[in-house]
Amino acid sequence: MSLDVDAFADAAGAYVHIPFCSQVCPYCDFAVVAGADDMAGRYVAAVVTEIKSTGSWRPLDAVYFGGGTPSHIDPGLLGRILETLKSVHGLSVDAEVSLEANPEDFDSARASSLRSLGFNRVSFGAQSFDPGVLGSLGRRHGPDQIGASVNAARSAGFENVSLDLIFGTPGETDVSWMDTIRGAIDADPNHVSCYSLTVERGTPLGRAVADGAIAPDPDVQADRYESADAALAAAGFERYEVSNWSKPGFECQYNLTVWAQGEYEAYGNGAHRFRRGARSRNIRRLDAYMETVERGEQPVAGSDPITGWDLELDRMFVGLRMKQGIVLGSGGQTFLESDDGRRLVDAGVVATSGDRLRVTNPLLTDEANRVVLGLGEPNSWK
Repeated sequence: MSLDVDAFADAAGAYVHIPFCSQVCPYCDFAVVAGADDMAGRYVAAVVTEIKSTGSWRPLDAVYFGGGTPSHIDPGLLGRILETLKSVHGLSVDAEVSLEANPEDFDSARASSLRSLGFNRVSFGAQSFDPGVLGSLGRRHGPDQIGASVNAARSAGFENVSLDLIFGTPGETDVSWMDTIRGAIDADPNHVSCYSLTVERGTPLGRAVADGAIAPDPDVQADRYESADAALAAAGFERYEVSNWSKPGFECQYNLTVWAQGEYEAYGNGAHRFRRGARSRNIRRLDAYMETVERGEQPVAGSDPITGWDLELDRMFVGLRMKQGIVLGSGGQTFLESDDGRRLVDAGVVATSGDRLRVTNPLLTDEANRVVLGLGEPNSWK
């Protein structure tokens, strides 16, 4: 039975941000901290308070603990947050409860504890099976620890395991990248995510590139993406979104909720949510977030209402990331009738099938989305 991506528009999700790491990787631009583990208890208390202050919603279909490194802190603290989500919102039957983890801190004892607390999906930041590339990325684990962490998860009862990989690191070769893909396949996960190394301003990598260090080559990255897609497909993984492949039935439910424009709550510093027709974000600085919550205030740093035509453009922008694309709707029709839209159709970048619009080549998703965002307000929109 094929995946019904549109059904996830009615799903309810929640994202929980855990900012703590053993060290900050040079490419990382997320709201993370290292060397602040003594603040974990206070932080979790603030997240629990934030969850309770937002009031009940409805049973959650997918919960995602991201970071940072959720597995870096005591499992009991994560369990406290999850229990609060259950008591305030509830969880639907067969809800997906994910957490991100690093291979070096995920042993059998931690895996068993997390599984017993209710987590049923784990996503490991493997990044590469090449020791040299791992060193360049500032990772603390070796290739052997990746397989060991997957085995620990399996032994503890995790039936849904994902690996994150990064491609296009300077120093990586075609051979080492294919060794990484083969290593990931041999580890036997249910899901694989592949992301291109991105240079973000303000990060150590960004400063190094600005000072003359070698930057990732977009053409090389495109080749690496295509080779990964072919190898993963041959191993039984199907790409369902630009950066995500899974075995049938193991698509990330939280991801699909986001890309289908479903609603999701978010808790913790720097967390982003989509609720009640608005996209909003929390205060990013850790100390400011905790102090705001402790004063009894909502830690929202900004909110952008999305209504009318903007809501339709938003639906297209997130939905065109999915392999199945979106139902055309008014936005899709306007897109196809625009000059740029017709150009992309003629170039084979986008195509229609029945009442759906999709991007034909995932490498060209950014180009299609650029056109979507440039559509503006159509005169016919009421």
